[in-house]
Amino acid sequence: MEQQIKQEILQLYKQLKEEDNQKENRLEKWRNLEPESAEFISIIIRTQQSKNVLELGTSNGFSTLWFADALNNSKGKLTSIEIEEHRTELARNYLTNFKLIDNVELLTMDAKDFLVQATPIYDIIFLDAERKHYVEYWIYLKKLLNKKGSLLIVDNVISHQNDVKEFVALIGNDKDYIVSTANIGAGILLVTKQ
Repeated sequence: MEQQIKQEILQLYKQLKEEDNQKENRLEKWRNLEPESAEFISIIIRTQQSKNVLELGTSNGFSTLWFADALNNSKGKLTSIEIEEHRTELARNYLTNFKLIDNVELLTMDAKDFLVQATPIYDIIFLDAERKHYVEYWIYLKKLLNKKGSLLIVDNVISHQNDVKEFVALIGNDKDYIVSTANIGAGILLVTKQ
């Protein structure tokens, strides 16, 4: 990522974090991915030369900016799913302003509805949605991890350990998958098929 763009995106993060600090209701907050986590995932995208990335939980598009920039290198495509229309539109505005919209498809829909019909074309799947649904998502995520080398990345596995405990155990008990937790940002779970 170019240094100037990175500084502008980090300034945006600071502004959004300040907005979050003024809100009491968790669901009204932006709940953005931490910059160190976003940068880590963007490095994986670049290293892997990803062609197709799926993001479940766009929010306002902060993480989407990082992923889209990383995908410019490989001419890859990002599909990002958000259930709230106003958040999708805000993400579209940020991506347009940063000139990163060209390789991004933003969809406003329920993540489960998308997963039910999705096909296993994704190199990376980033999961940062409502954690209470993760267990029911697993059957569909497994189907998408059938592409050789596919990687599932889940945010908040340290900061919200209790919320994802059942989901992490479910994956850990599945002998077909290798699981590792990276102590970056709020904690990132990395999952790939054996």
